[in-house]
Amino acid sequence: MDRIIATQVFVAIVDQGSLAGAARTLDMSRAMVTRYLTVMEEWAGARLLHRSTRRLSLTPAGDSTLGRCRQLLDIAQQMTTEADDAQAHGLLRIACSGSLAQDVLVSVIADYLKRYPRMAIDFHTSSHPVNLVGERIDLAIRITNQLDPAIIARKLAACSSVVCASPLYLATHGQIRQIEDLAMHNCLTYTYFGKSQWQFTHKGEQVVVPVSGNLSANESTTLLKAAVDGVGIVMQPMFAASGLIASGRLIALLPQYQPKELTIFAIYTSRQQQSVGLRSLLDYLANWFSMNTHWEQMRPSSM
Repeated sequence: MDRIIATQVFVAIVDQGSLAGAARTLDMSRAMVTRYLTVMEEWAGARLLHRSTRRLSLTPAGDSTLGRCRQLLDIAQQMTTEADDAQAHGLLRIACSGSLAQDVLVSVIADYLKRYPRMAIDFHTSSHPVNLVGERIDLAIRITNQLDPAIIARKLAACSSVVCASPLYLATHGQIRQIEDLAMHNCLTYTYFGKSQWQFTHKGEQVVVPVSGNLSANESTTLLKAAVDGVGIVMQPMFAASGLIASGRLIALLPQYQPKELTIFAIYTSRQQQSVGLRSLLDYLANWFSMNTHWEQMRPSSM
């Protein structure tokens, strides 16, 4: 069996956290994924994963093998880069939220277009999921933890959040010292979430806090601007708020409570019938997020 494919399967199992997740990502049967994992373990000469009914974890041999596998895939990718650079051309329509486009993707796409000068990108910003076929979208970038299992998606990165408020709001309404204090404050929420509940992890335990306020919106940038102006407390992606926190215009609250982590996914219609351009963009985005591990802290204040 092809060792490069076996390497891809092993990395996908680790990234997706399960054999079933790898099967969905790679469009393979579960049985085929298991066979390729066996090939990898025979090749490595050691067991690579601890397997239980609930979770997978890397063995020491698996941990060291994972790094070598990623290097091997990088080398394999580099071998086709020049051919892809020459062939990649055409227009790609990308859908994503306005905040993700403005704070992250525009800069990444600008670099992509320098590398692939025959490509063109058409951004469509929206806070709602799109119909890829009906709206003629080639690629949707979404931040979520609730993907339909039937959707074809590639994980790009984890996305952390932060609860924050302006110095003006805190001076007027008082400091937030414990999680229960949120119930007594004006919390700015997303319109389409219905009754808002903020989810946290604290000392390994899940904590859910109902919140409410007098302002909601369907776009992150609106809520962030309102928080800067002292309207209330907001939970925002770290990439959107980090610059404002660094400049002192917002203050991060409740550092001992970690807001529930989300995931950035690239969503598309087919694994088998991708254009060279779409494949080059998917690979470029995945590589950028993997190389820029501190990307959430790289955004300057934009307000």
